[in-house]
Amino acid sequence: MPERTNVWGGSFEITPNHEDQPVTENGDYDRAAYRPPTPPPSVDEVKQSWLLRPEREREKRRKKKFIQGRMIKNLALYVVLAGLITLIIVLVARRRHRHRPPPISDNYTVALHQALKFFNAQRSGRLPANNNVSWRGNSCLNDGQNKLVGGYYDGGDATKFTFPASFAMTMLSWSVVEYSAKYEAAGELDHIKDIIKWGTDYLLKTFNSSANSVHEIASQVGGGDPSTNMTNPHDLNCWMRPEDIIGLRKVYKCFEPCPALAGEMAAALASASIVFKDSQDYSRKLVHGAKVLFNFATQEQGAKYTGNADPFSVYYNSNGFWDEFVWAGAWLFCATGNSSYLRFVTDPSVAGPSSGFSAGPDRGVLSWNNKHAGAQLLLTRLRIFLGYGYPYEEILRTSHKQVDEIMCSYLPGFPKFGRTPGGLIKLNHGKPSPLQYVVNAAFLTNLYADYLEAVDAPGIYCGSKFHANKDLRRFAETQMDYILGKNPRRMSYVVGFGNRFPQKVLHRGASIPEKKKTSSCQAGQKWRDSLKPNPNIIVGAMVGGPDKNDGFRDSRSNYNYTEPTIAGNAGLVAALVALSSEGTAGIDRNTMFYAIPPMFKP
Repeated sequence: MPERTNVWGGSFEITPNHEDQPVTENGDYDRAAYRPPTPPPSVDEVKQSWLLRPEREREKRRKKKFIQGRMIKNLALYVVLAGLITLIIVLVARRRHRHRPPPISDNYTVALHQALKFFNAQRSGRLPANNNVSWRGNSCLNDGQNKLVGGYYDGGDATKFTFPASFAMTMLSWSVVEYSAKYEAAGELDHIKDIIKWGTDYLLKTFNSSANSVHEIASQVGGGDPSTNMTNPHDLNCWMRPEDIIGLRKVYKCFEPCPALAGEMAAALASASIVFKDSQDYSRKLVHGAKVLFNFATQEQGAKYTGNADPFSVYYNSNGFWDEFVWAGAWLFCATGNSSYLRFVTDPSVAGPSSGFSAGPDRGVLSWNNKHAGAQLLLTRLRIFLGYGYPYEEILRTSHKQVDEIMCSYLPGFPKFGRTPGGLIKLNHGKPSPLQYVVNAAFLTNLYADYLEAVDAPGIYCGSKFHANKDLRRFAETQMDYILGKNPRRMSYVVGFGNRFPQKVLHRGASIPEKKKTSSCQAGQKWRDSLKPNPNIIVGAMVGGPDKNDGFRDSRSNYNYTEPTIAGNAGLVAALVALSSEGTAGIDRNTMFYAIPPMFKP
């Protein structure tokens, strides 16, 4: 047979592939380790694999579905378990929260709640259902032939004075404008606004608030004739509960000029209008009244006022009126945005007659009689936050400088105001009833520190020495701590705060048992002279305070030590809320300027 040849070249013999076979070190194939090639599958094996392939695919799908099903079941189980665990955690947390005692308020917040209650105890007229002072009732419902019902009794008697009441409402309104968030966090915002409205409602009754001009103001209801030195302003002979006073009481009026009285009333209504800005009708009513009173105070002469001072009063006699002009004008600018008021308060001719820029002994002593420090701090607020330049900058800068000097005078180490042995600053130079001045200073210093921190200013310079904001706060805290009991007598001068406080407060209503009717002035004198504690605790009342040596006499017969007033308590409330740690720290820097047009804000 002829030899077959491969047309493609090469032999027909199949040569094993040795590429994957092991080799020796010399490069020859290792015959001992030689692996023969895997024989190809037979035809039957191939056919069998074709027949079994669908069954194997189905088996794979069944296993895959089984695994997926198990995974879904496991996942669902995990979700259920996680939900149960979460539910248990939430329930336990809620249970713990439900039974967790409320956070302990700081002393300032505790005292704040009490200080506000004092105003409930001082209300005159028909009391609301929520007045929350069990031993007080309706009183003096015939005042002014029913036209002057309401308002607040000034102190431990039943007399209503418009001048100090206006200052009290201004201070309370100022504290709300600056610290409304703190009041709200303490649960007292509605309460303080109700207190202010009770006062401003009465102020609107003391003059024709719906008219465009007025010529008289009811300055006093009850008490003796303020115009004669024969009247004893601290008459203790008549001792009876306000609820037992029947018939008409004498109303004393101030006819023009009344610059200080009308100016302070204008400040009260203007500041309150910012508090009630969301009640537009009432806020507009307050603004209108403030404008009318300001025109009455200045006799529409503005900075060229040439009128006389207020008539003499044995009770609350004002030493001047230019401070009330600046005080009221600043508040009216904030309440209305009318630049004419800003021009007025920054007019050098207004500052000239005022003693606010002088170095007198009472500079920096904010009180019902002296508004310079408060007015200058308001002007400083305008400068810090609104940055007005010419033509207002001269007086604003001077006011700012004066405020720094006032703050320095409060700090230890400065000789202007001395201290009692226990550390109380003697702002009234050792005279009686010092606490009403101390609380106002504590409010101003803490408020100014908040102003500085709001613009990232670290403090002030007193001469060449730098004092951080914490130094201002420390002054406010140490003075308030003294009042609340950290003093040589270990006595709180706020009634109801702590375990030791005055028991014989000079207060007719608190000293006479609720069910003991006093039919005459003399009928209640036995309660005045009693050596027993008052049967009714007038919670939150800050008394006059200690003497210059930290001494104190707990006696109803000495008003210097034990009589509280609404003007003093207003400063107490303001200082306490400023120092309170409740809610958001710091001030509300914008509400004060809500009425100022954007075009007038630099």
